[in-house]
Amino acid sequence: MIETNGYAVHEAGTDFKSFNFERRDVGPHDILIDILYAGICHSDIHQAKDEWHDSMPTTYPLVPGHEIVGRVSQIGSDVTKFKVGDIAGIGCFIDSCRECPNCKNGQEQFCFQGAVFTYNGIERDGVTRTYGGYSKNYVINENYALKVNFDGDLSGVAPLLCAGITTFSPLRRFKVGPGQKVGVVGLGGLGHMGVKLAKAMGAEVTIFSTSPKKEADAKSLGADHFVVTSDPANLAPLTGTFNFILDTVSADHDVNPYINLLGVGGAMVVVGVPGMPNTVHNLSLIFGNKSLSGSLIGGIPETQEMLDFCAEHNIVSDVEVISPEYIPEAYDRTVKSDVRYRFVIDMKNA
Repeated sequence: MIETNGYAVHEAGTDFKSFNFERRDVGPHDILIDILYAGICHSDIHQAKDEWHDSMPTTYPLVPGHEIVGRVSQIGSDVTKFKVGDIAGIGCFIDSCRECPNCKNGQEQFCFQGAVFTYNGIERDGVTRTYGGYSKNYVINENYALKVNFDGDLSGVAPLLCAGITTFSPLRRFKVGPGQKVGVVGLGGLGHMGVKLAKAMGAEVTIFSTSPKKEADAKSLGADHFVVTSDPANLAPLTGTFNFILDTVSADHDVNPYINLLGVGGAMVVVGVPGMPNTVHNLSLIFGNKSLSGSLIGGIPETQEMLDFCAEHNIVSDVEVISPEYIPEAYDRTVKSDVRYRFVIDMKNA
């Protein structure tokens, strides 16, 4: 076993402490990644506080982190995808059954037997707990690690492993491209990635936000238009004009006004998870052959496609790099939406 160290919560809350634990030995098809950066995702906060107890209870001690970028320091005897010194990424899951139709089709996140989550999960042996990226290193099968081909500062790459693929996947699925009008609801960790990716795909992008103060940021990120949604009159002239809308908001809100903005055959995809269920007026969908759907990250092939696309177009997340000691404050600020637009922990100097 490999002795290592990370930062864990030992009970529901955000009181992180240094935590010594063990990774498994590097097997024939495994790589050992020395972690450079680990992004903070809002789901880390939910899990640290055990706020998803009914559906995904937290097992403590918990080392969060599923937005991981690091350098390969050791490879197994049969590894062909990586060599020592390569930069690699780890996203939301690190294994799956590999045999079900979804796994074989590159949609491992929907594995019939359940994908193995990067943290707060159990590996395929049914015993070994997974600890996440707020740590020194990670051992992972080469087929579930991603190749990272970015030059320069890698801190903004880490959030691509969750925020990037979460927004890239639905944009790709609905073939967003030149000549299309795309709306992005919310300008946060997910929303700012949605703007960058949709613009790089050639779309005309509009940001919908309740905060007028975010207009300058929206334009600097590449948005063509900015609409303040607190005044319904701002939405009326846009009825029926959008090809695609990406809803990234996790706070409770009404989706129907945005469905009304879709043109014939338009699609709206939700990636945020509000606390309360939404009520959708069926006629809003029926009149116009519109669709409303959800999206969950992406499989390994699509995540690799996303990383390659971002490298080609020089797209990274806007981040604030912090030390591990700052994690509790970063959690508080994330809950208050006081970050532009993602916190990333510097693990190489931890």
